[in-house]
Amino acid sequence: MSPRHVHLPSWLTGLLAAVLVFGLLPAGARAATLPAAVEGQPMPSLAPMLTRVTPAVVNISSTTRVPVRDAYFDDPMVRQFFGLPATPRERVEQSLGSGVIVDATKGYILTNNHVVAGADDISVTLQDGRTFKGKLIGTDPATDVAVVQIRADHLHALPMADSSTLRVGDYVVAVGEPFGLGQTVTAGIVSALGRSGLGDSSYQNFIQTDASINPGNSGGPLVNLRGELVGINTMIFSPSGGNVGIGFAIPSNLTSEVMKQLIAHGKVERGSLGLQVQAITPRIAQALKLKDSKGVVVTGVSDGSAAARAGLQPGDVLTLLDGKPLQSVQQLRNSEGLLPLGSTLQLGIMRHGQPREVKATLSAEKLASVDGAQLDPRLAGVRFSELSQNQRDQGWYGAAISAVQPGSRAARAGLSPGEVLIGVGNQRITSLRILRGLAGVHLRQLVLVVADADGSHYVLFN
Repeated sequence: MSPRHVHLPSWLTGLLAAVLVFGLLPAGARAATLPAAVEGQPMPSLAPMLTRVTPAVVNISSTTRVPVRDAYFDDPMVRQFFGLPATPRERVEQSLGSGVIVDATKGYILTNNHVVAGADDISVTLQDGRTFKGKLIGTDPATDVAVVQIRADHLHALPMADSSTLRVGDYVVAVGEPFGLGQTVTAGIVSALGRSGLGDSSYQNFIQTDASINPGNSGGPLVNLRGELVGINTMIFSPSGGNVGIGFAIPSNLTSEVMKQLIAHGKVERGSLGLQVQAITPRIAQALKLKDSKGVVVTGVSDGSAAARAGLQPGDVLTLLDGKPLQSVQQLRNSEGLLPLGSTLQLGIMRHGQPREVKATLSAEKLASVDGAQLDPRLAGVRFSELSQNQRDQGWYGAAISAVQPGSRAARAGLSPGEVLIGVGNQRITSLRILRGLAGVHLRQLVLVVADADGSHYVLFN
């Protein structure tokens, strides 16, 4: 009797083809390691690849002590009147997420900033059940990337792929620990590339995937069928809070650049052109006698900046960026923030109706800063800095809180890197210069007003 032919679903046959084409298994081992054939048809499996990937995926648990805030009882006068303790009550918040080991020798782990930001304690659990205390090497809220280090033997690390070679339609696999269930694997495809304008991070170039990403997957790896890291899972788009097939990952090329700087300096030094730009509205286009509203117009050029050295001038209209149409201010800022220092940008401009081309090399954005201890001893371990160009573009004012030493008095009071100081007591802080002017003014009760994406709140010191 002739064997029956089984018709596999198209996605399954496609996956089988990818398994064979990409050579997940050594040629001599494929027949031995593939699952048994069904009616003469070999069944594809991701299992051989995952045996190499999953030992590099870790669970990250972080603990943060946060002051309990109350809009009424946070007022120092109210606290004094009722005889309440000067130090507000604390609550302990726990965050669960994932991470991926990228350097087995030194124990470096990539994860998301929002998994470990402001954490007082970080615990890392490996697939084999071992648990280690994690050391926070550095975080970058602007890209939502963080690096944690553990000291352990017999670690497994994932190799990094070139994420710029990803194509829409490529198969990818997400690994993490959603909902605290334990290590979980989901598969899908790359459904879009270069997504931006999402979430709170300033610089965005997300990989979009329909591989299921859920709470707890944050910081875990997105891998290709070779078992190479192509992205760090970071967020989902969902009206219900659950996965609906639209998840986002930070490309490995970006995380690699950020990781190098965090390991070397503990922070990221971003490149800057030194330009102030504005979107072109129909009225601006009419005033500048432009044919359309494409591109962005230069409104200012910082002295000594990369743009000044390249010869850019106020009134220039930027139309091309590395040969591609420049559509928005965000697109330009992304290029500045996502490219490594020393990168050269080729800009197409219109000046007095004539097209030109210029090249500008990204240099470090030099932001003045001040140690908190110079302002008040209670702020030891805090570093304040000028706002970046990107923050100013978004309408922020004040002084950026660029670093907070874990375990410091400020950390226990609730200050976190990435927040912006906008007030000290009744004094409005609009710049680092104004903050510096308060140095030496010792207040009995130090009340800071800080802001983040969720709004503003008080932080109290005694």
